[in-house]
Amino acid sequence: MKIAVFGLGYVGMTTAACLARSGHEVIGVDVSDEKVAIVNAGNSPITEPGLDELVARAVRKGLLSATQNARGHLDNCALAIVCVGTPSAPDGSHNMSFIVEVSHQIAELVRPARSTKLTVVFRSTVRPGTIEELVLPIFENALKGRMDRVELVYNPEFLRESVAIEDFFNPPKIVIGTKDGERCAVLDELNATINAPTFYTTYRAAEITKFVDNTFHAVKVAFANEVGRVCEKLGISATTVHQIFVSDTKLNISPYYLRPGGAFGGSCLPKDVRALQYIASDVGAHTYLVDSLLRSNDAHKNFLFESCLKALPTGGHVLMLGLSFKEDSDDLRESPNIDLARKFLQSHIDLSIYDPQVEPSKLLGQNLGYAFSSLPALRKLLVSRSIAESGSFDLVVDTRGWAKTMALRTRRVINVNTLS
Repeated sequence: MKIAVFGLGYVGMTTAACLARSGHEVIGVDVSDEKVAIVNAGNSPITEPGLDELVARAVRKGLLSATQNARGHLDNCALAIVCVGTPSAPDGSHNMSFIVEVSHQIAELVRPARSTKLTVVFRSTVRPGTIEELVLPIFENALKGRMDRVELVYNPEFLRESVAIEDFFNPPKIVIGTKDGERCAVLDELNATINAPTFYTTYRAAEITKFVDNTFHAVKVAFANEVGRVCEKLGISATTVHQIFVSDTKLNISPYYLRPGGAFGGSCLPKDVRALQYIASDVGAHTYLVDSLLRSNDAHKNFLFESCLKALPTGGHVLMLGLSFKEDSDDLRESPNIDLARKFLQSHIDLSIYDPQVEPSKLLGQNLGYAFSSLPALRKLLVSRSIAESGSFDLVVDTRGWAKTMALRTRRVINVNTLS
């Protein structure tokens, strides 16, 4: 089928490329002329393992292209997928301006003479009630009695950066929210080859799914790090305690996020925790554990920084291995490594950073803005592998576990992920 994907960020670009790989004809829509040009040249505007190859192959086969203007493209599309960003507003809620803009854009492009129904799927993380209270009124006002021409669906994504392609084709679950909780024929066809538990439910139940998932992931990280700090203060091996704890797979769930180490960050967990805090406050709920998560995470960032300071001689030079929030990604948004680097600089400590995935000239959009507002001197801080291995450093702060595979000249290595 022919599909339009609105928003060519991490989710949208992965979605577009994977759909094209499955044989669908995909048109990507984005306001950035730079992203559009990059895609049409056969490249990916984001860094994600395997994505460049998928994009190049799809463009070469004529299955993927990009544009800034969707006019004339939606007429033959059976499906429009909305993947625009919903960044944190100052009060912690989601900024819905991009959702509003794209909803207006799509609604106004649905022609009265359209012969088939357009299924509009929203994948962006939004607060419960968004489809019914924000998106639906926009479409109803624009279509004026022609709502039979569109079908609105909420279908959250479960893509992890650096393994997003694998997650697209092998998701942990598929959640589809419709007006009445009934099936959506277009998505059934789209997901026919994917083997995963599928849940059809109401808009609101589907909308809250990502908040529940990501907040629980944040809970696990914060809990493990709090236990890790207590262990460190008592002279107990956090690694041993972790091994004992996760051996109980009957009651202690999964070991994935439950290892004390680095703070949580990235484009999802902090944003969605803030949003759930805002929602809970707005409806009069009292979520004391959730409310403490970001403070606990900030406390852990300070703990890591203080641990580094203890190992660093006065006037020492620090090398950080890894800056983005996750390996094999250039996503710097709310990366705890950015915060750690900033603390070093604020303390007037000489700092160098090695991260082969972070290339300032390739950063775009919110990622670009966050990077340079947080670390204005980013270009000067980044060094090549040869410089990292040939330089003399008093302390190496390893956020990736790379130190053991590099020929480093240093007095001390601190592995953030193992607190050692």
